Amino acid sequence: LSLKMQGRHRAAFDAFYKAIWNAEPQAAGYFELARLAAHSQRFDEALDLTTRSLRRNWLHHPARHLRIALLRRQGHTDEATQIIEEALTLDRFEYGALWEQGLLGGEDATRHLRGDVHTFVDLALNYAHAGLFDEAVDLLQRAPQDDPMPHYYRGWVLAHAGQQDAASEAFAQAATTSTDFCYPNRLESVLALQAAIAASPQDAHAPYLLGNFWYAHRRYDEAIDCWEQARALEPSFATVQRNLGLAYYNKRQDAERAQQAYETAFTLDPGDGRVLFELDQLYKRRNRAPADRLSLLEQHSHLVDGRDDLTIERITLLNVLGRHDEAYRRIIARNFHPWEGGEGKVTAQYVWSLVERARQAIDDARYADAVADLGAAQVYPPNLGEGKLYGAQENHIFYHLGRAYAGMGNTQKAEDAWQRAAVGLSEPSSAMFYNDQPPDMIFYQGLARRALGREDDARIIFRKLIDYGRAHMDDDVQIDYFAVSLPDFLVFDEDLQQRNRIHCHYMMALGHLGLGETNAADAHFNAVLALRADHLGAQIHRGLSD
Repeated sequence: LSLKMQGRHRAAFDAFYKAIWNAEPQAAGYFELARLAAHSQRFDEALDLTTRSLRRNWLHHPARHLRIALLRRQGHTDEATQIIEEALTLDRFEYGALWEQGLLGGEDATRHLRGDVHTFVDLALNYAHAGLFDEAVDLLQRAPQDDPMPHYYRGWVLAHAGQQDAASEAFAQAATTSTDFCYPNRLESVLALQAAIAASPQDAHAPYLLGNFWYAHRRYDEAIDCWEQARALEPSFATVQRNLGLAYYNKRQDAERAQQAYETAFTLDPGDGRVLFELDQLYKRRNRAPADRLSLLEQHSHLVDGRDDLTIERITLLNVLGRHDEAYRRIIARNFHPWEGGEGKVTAQYVWSLVERARQAIDDARYADAVADLGAAQVYPPNLGEGKLYGAQENHIFYHLGRAYAGMGNTQKAEDAWQRAAVGLSEPSSAMFYNDQPPDMIFYQGLARRALGREDDARIIFRKLIDYGRAHMDDDVQIDYFAVSLPDFLVFDEDLQQRNRIHCHYMMALGHLGLGETNAADAHFNAVLALRADHLGAQIHRGLSD
């Protein structure tokens, strides 16, 4: 196959004959031999080879389609008609047979292909591989015209047929066709797009599409080269700028060039909410100040309101900046939809907004308001689109609930709440997945034990946090093979070692805070925020050490 795609047909023919020495590849091998024989206009030999292919696999429909086409070409219409009937008995949706039936009957069989561009391309390439260029070109001319790939394939086929002027016209038509929703994924796409680049060096779409193919197949350097070529030809092509931004960050580790490309992309197309989301994620990776990120999102509220992912980023930033009432109002006012990669994001902000509202209410001696908010934090309303996980850790809720009841003078309810807050998973661990035990909950277990008069138990908890952070600060973190949900990895690759250092600094900050060692706690909170300015836990708990 590799030799054939390189145009080395004679060597490919020999290799396929060697392949059919074994029984397993004989059906496919004879079929490829038939294609090559037909391509060289050795039609009798090609017919014999299709017969051999069908003997090994009676349901090899492409081989049967080729056989019908060759019989029609040689004027054996009765036999071709008989095989068409046979093919449609085996599979009533055998498009190759339906198309040949139309050709033999002088009818337009386009309706059978349902306007599906991929069906047209499949059949056209089957003809092209056998050197039946007229049939291939006819199909590609009838294909939907709003996709550039049929035009690129048509130019490639015409060039192989020696019709250079017609090929140039096809490539020119492809260059003016929108690339929206076009994702080339065939090996033939590479050949067609490379031919277009050679024939039409001013066409930016061909290198753009070829870059998409290379990137999808992990040929990142070739992809970047193609996209840079497309950008040079058409600097106003926003999607090329976006693609380069993604590749620069993830594959070249060049955050500065990535940011320049993304900012250019959004400037060129300020109505693209997805690009705004990715640009904001890049700013997050580069540790831009939360206030600056929020300002950008609020400048484009119409885009934010149209996307759940952008909305939750806005809400998170509101919580980070202490605007918990506004965060809560925005959560309650929207119906969220579950999405892969968004697990736990909405519910976490819902709970934290209420917990922080309650903490402020306790500080203001509005204990009834605090109890109401903390009760609401335990119940997820339907508009969140996500239910509470079994075994969800709510130590922070019950700790503050105890404080509220204590402020109201209800010592029994306060003690009951603290008892609930004091239990749970108390062994620190890495927090790689959204449903892992967060260190905050261990911290609140310690505070609850202290509130119950169990100071020694509380100090053990806090020391565990410090010891874990110190012991694991320099771990070499790897993603587990069976990882199920990594919401923060959807766009940009993350530095797992830095993520682990943030986690360990945060644990140590909480531990020192619990022990009353505020200077050490502040040092670790500042270390967290120096690496991730929007770390909600660090922003919230750093204030407790003041």
